[in-house]
Amino acid sequence: MNINALPVSGGYLNYQLEGPEHRPLIVFSNSLGTDARIWSSLVELLSNQYRFLRYDMRGHGLSSCEGGAGLETHVSDLIHLLDELSESQVYLCGLSVGGMVAQCVADRRPDLVKGLILCATAPHIGTPEMWNKRIESVRGHGLGAICDAVLERWFSAEYQSQNPARHAIWKNMLAQTPVEGYINTCMAIRDADNTNICRRLSLPTLCVAGDKDGATPPELVKSMADLIPGAKYEVIPCSGHLPCIEQPAALATMIDQFIVSQGKHECRFERGMSVRRSVLGSVHVDRAEASKTTFDEPFQTLITESAWGSVWSRPGLSKRDRSLITIAMMAVLGHEDELAMHIRATINTGATMLEVREVLLQVAIYGGAPACNNAMRIAKKVYAELGEAAPTNKEDAI
Repeated sequence: MNINALPVSGGYLNYQLEGPEHRPLIVFSNSLGTDARIWSSLVELLSNQYRFLRYDMRGHGLSSCEGGAGLETHVSDLIHLLDELSESQVYLCGLSVGGMVAQCVADRRPDLVKGLILCATAPHIGTPEMWNKRIESVRGHGLGAICDAVLERWFSAEYQSQNPARHAIWKNMLAQTPVEGYINTCMAIRDADNTNICRRLSLPTLCVAGDKDGATPPELVKSMADLIPGAKYEVIPCSGHLPCIEQPAALATMIDQFIVSQGKHECRFERGMSVRRSVLGSVHVDRAEASKTTFDEPFQTLITESAWGSVWSRPGLSKRDRSLITIAMMAVLGHEDELAMHIRATINTGATMLEVREVLLQVAIYGGAPACNNAMRIAKKVYAELGEAAPTNKEDAI
């Protein structure tokens, strides 16, 4: 991931812009006490079809800490970022305070925004008394004093018990947030009320709540959706305040369906062709297209629309995961040409040689040793053609 710095009043914003320019752009704005890393799983799941702009909100992550005690500063930061990158007609996806920022950007500069995805947010969050109490606690005792209570609202009890290591990592992220940045953003949330802004929003909007969110419960998110004309409201089961971490596949599917429903993007054939090229490579696809005749053209169109445009393009599994699954199936079914093709494609999907080997060992157990033996032969030949050698030292072979 490339790290870039944009000068803003009082410092710099850390941001990352990823993906081919022709794809729709999703811009992510993080929540209080988090940074751009919370979107990583979502980006991986949506990477087949979109490009992404992530940034650390002022006072969070790698961005500078000065200022940000008013929501308007955060709004100006995001507008400045979009203008400097010459980006417009984007999809803004904001979480909690990031959602409040997205509401204001859409209201002030509707020319920049094509649609809104508002996650676990509302026009107004909490009470002044609640925020003042939290500010005093952090100011007096540091973020460590509130981490456990905050994470209780961030994650469901199931996630906390089933993912203790990840839970500890996210707690560490919160604890390392600059105190000044955290306090200033608390003040910004405390003093903001976007009720009238939400009433006058006219853009396509998706409002998403986690059913176990202790910070912005579903009924609060629903009340926001009721304010925004035509907004769609969805609830993600088994999710707290950070669905991008706890249920990224569910959120990715909702976002993809929302954007596709706008009907302003490529058709299924075009989407399939784009994904097909991203997996198999343009050289392979161009060669296949050049050899196409009137006899097999209907079949080629069917495969492009169904396999690539309907399945490979879905956000529920990453490109790497689909690649490994396909390799296993081709090995078991004995489709040698397709197996070789998909092993070559791992250059583009990110599946490693060692991961392919493990998949083929799985094939030996559940699909039969002969199928694995044949697949191993083909894989060795392909990797030799690609100039990749199998691991030779003990450490690599484990």
